[in-house]
Amino acid sequence: MRILLVEDDTTLCAQLGKELTEAGYIVETAQNGIDAHHLGTTEPFDAAILDLGLPQLDGLTVLKKWRAEGRSMPVLILTARDAWHEKVDGMDAGADDYLVKPFHVQELLARLRALIRRASGHASAELQCGPVVLDTRSGKVSVDGHTLALTSHELRVLTYLMHHPDTLISRTELTEHIYAQEFDRDSNTIEVFIARLRKKLPEGLIKTTRGLGYQLVTPE
Repeated sequence: MRILLVEDDTTLCAQLGKELTEAGYIVETAQNGIDAHHLGTTEPFDAAILDLGLPQLDGLTVLKKWRAEGRSMPVLILTARDAWHEKVDGMDAGADDYLVKPFHVQELLARLRALIRRASGHASAELQCGPVVLDTRSGKVSVDGHTLALTSHELRVLTYLMHHPDTLISRTELTEHIYAQEFDRDSNTIEVFIARLRKKLPEGLIKTTRGLGYQLVTPE
């Protein structure tokens, strides 16, 4: 899952970026409102973490522009403790949640997981497709209760498919959501990861529609 992190405090941005990366996310960063608006408009993200006190273009304006342009990704805004009006303005502008500074990183991660789950129609922290269960809190995958050993890229591909079951996902979409912007995005490698996952998952769980993409099929 790909996250846009917008924070002008260099130290906090680096710290949060590290924590998000360690939690398994692909992280793109921006430290001013103009770059944030550009990235959020031109690149696909599963969620954004947006500080409101940004240079060049404030976070509230960035959020309003995203929503006016039809960008529907979940947005978690970061606000100062005494700026209660920012919370109200942010929610009215289209934010999905807010977090007050200072905050615990684990709370941020929990709120982020919840936003991504809700955006794809899931309520539980555990996503299930037949005998396959993905615990979004730990990143652990099990089949019939037995833990599955996956590489980081295999997990990213499966995680995206698990969040969008019974939905045809193109190779391009998968590529955009498991690699960073500057990464050499070779969509052909997706086929390799899909082939590896097929060997580890129950037969028939991942369906390929030639020329269109892949689908995680919920067993009847």
